[in-house]
Amino acid sequence: MKDIKNVEYGLEKIFEGAQDFLPLLGTDYVEFYVGNAKQAAHFYKTAFGFLSDAYKGLETGCKEYASYVLKQDKIRLVLTTPLNSKSPINEHLTKHGDGVKVIALWVEDATKSWEETTKRGAKSFMKPTIEKDEQGEVVRSGIHTYGDTIHIFVERKNYNGVFLPGYQKWESDYNPEPTGLKFIDHMVGNVGWNEMNQWVKFYEDVLGFVNFLSFDDKQIHTEYSALMSKVMSNGNGRIKFPINEPAEGKKKSQIEEYLDFYEGPGAQHIAVATDDIITTVSKLRARGVEFLSTPPEEYYKAVPQRLQAHNHKLREDIETLKGLGIMIDADEEGYLLQIFTKPVEDRPTLFFEIIQRMGARGFGAGNFKALFESIEREQEKRGTL
Repeated sequence: MKDIKNVEYGLEKIFEGAQDFLPLLGTDYVEFYVGNAKQAAHFYKTAFGFLSDAYKGLETGCKEYASYVLKQDKIRLVLTTPLNSKSPINEHLTKHGDGVKVIALWVEDATKSWEETTKRGAKSFMKPTIEKDEQGEVVRSGIHTYGDTIHIFVERKNYNGVFLPGYQKWESDYNPEPTGLKFIDHMVGNVGWNEMNQWVKFYEDVLGFVNFLSFDDKQIHTEYSALMSKVMSNGNGRIKFPINEPAEGKKKSQIEEYLDFYEGPGAQHIAVATDDIITTVSKLRARGVEFLSTPPEEYYKAVPQRLQAHNHKLREDIETLKGLGIMIDADEEGYLLQIFTKPVEDRPTLFFEIIQRMGARGFGAGNFKALFESIEREQEKRGTL
């Protein structure tokens, strides 16, 4: 693994004084295509603590689809379902099942973002379009990326409405307490065999990202399976997209399983940050969120030594972390705490990561073996290892 501190410094130097042709302010929203948005919205509210935010559907004059917008701190999820058999959304659902269609990026200028990316080779999904209502206007544009996933650029500086024009405030009597989720830390994409470098180049050339961490099959492997991964970041580091591809192993890797069931490349998991992972995971477990199995006793016995190697001391009680199945990793900058849910739909595809960074900037490389062995135990139960 590259030295994270040096790579981060390198990131700053790369962008210092250079014009970032695609300045990104953050993740605007993530849109899922789902079979039943009303029920999916209830799940994300009940299980993850999201709150009702906005709605578009028959009651707002939209006869093609229904969309429910959920919010928790800076995280915004949009759940969209078709309202008739002729909708193109059905093709996505038939092929992929429930999954991420749109990773929307918040920008100052959606027109310029589209022009800069399409002239560098991006395939246009949506030309710059002005959407208006009495609350102002939003400009959106979009490009295709891996598989059927798209990036929408959202310019909302002249809009004061609840979400986007055409949406109304979603009032609900049912608003469970949030679970402490703050913002999207990173989103991981799975691509096919030998496609990782192609998509790394896409993010470098088309969106101006840099590859600041790389992991190969020597670092990410177990007795049975392996994968390769490269982490892409934009100039200010607010958007991070690790990209995974399968690697040869004795048995089928989690990436191969994903590609088989999603029937192509797509978003593998969404990592959401919290300031208090113990409280957040305790609440999620109490609400029925299922996590991967806890690493073995030997894993937790080795943690103090691993932290000590980087001159860090764990502030949390290790027995509490072990009881919840939370994993710990460290780098030169600090340590991080992380845990992964099981897939949140019947196809073993999309899942969530809960992460708390205590200074660390990495992605839990020291946890890969324990994590993937845990995933393999689930794969074995599903008969897909």
